[in-house]
Amino acid sequence: MMVHVPQVLSADQVARCRAVMEQAAWVDGRVTAGPQSAKVKHNLQLAETAPVARELSSVVVAALERHPLFLSAALPKLIYPPMFNRYDGAAEMTFGTHVDGAVRLVPGTGMKIRTDVAATLFLADPDTYDGGELVVEDSYGTQSIKLPAGDMVLYPATSRHRVTPVTRGVRLASFFWVQSMVRDDARRALLFEMDAAIERLRSGGADADAVLRLTGVYHNLLRQWAET
Repeated sequence: MMVHVPQVLSADQVARCRAVMEQAAWVDGRVTAGPQSAKVKHNLQLAETAPVARELSSVVVAALERHPLFLSAALPKLIYPPMFNRYDGAAEMTFGTHVDGAVRLVPGTGMKIRTDVAATLFLADPDTYDGGELVVEDSYGTQSIKLPAGDMVLYPATSRHRVTPVTRGVRLASFFWVQSMVRDDARRALLFEMDAAIERLRSGGADADAVLRLTGVYHNLLRQWAET
């Protein structure tokens, strides 16, 4: 299931993130890549343990916790602390086709997170850089994504994906993973569609008892499938 989550960050929050990132020290993006990804990864990142990365990460997590569409689509149990990357057009930075590791260790905590859902939060306006599309390949086909600053895409972390070369400007983004309460993507998709239908019926003034019954079905399914 792929979901476009609009306006995770406000324009002011995006501007603040970009201003902080402009003054930050960047490191080779391969520092967090596995053996397979390191061969095709050519970008820059903020060091995960740097104070600036922790500051920006807390801004993103706080926004996620308030966003109903993210909560409905991801059903998060754990969120890997958001990281931040940069692709410079002058160097035609890119990230070739790869698959994310199934489990990631959160630095300094000993905690492991299963990567059920991958997320990319765009932080640069799309007209300020050329290239830099996130291309995701999955059972639903191949999708090319380049969103407005502040918008985010969620997609199964099992997908093959890549970032096309940036040939002009600078692409800035946050990326992270979610361990969902419901690990199966097909089940998450069913719950997401049902939740959206319930909200539409409720806002449209549908029969209250019918909405209540459907809401009960949703929560009983979640109760069966959730790992808490």
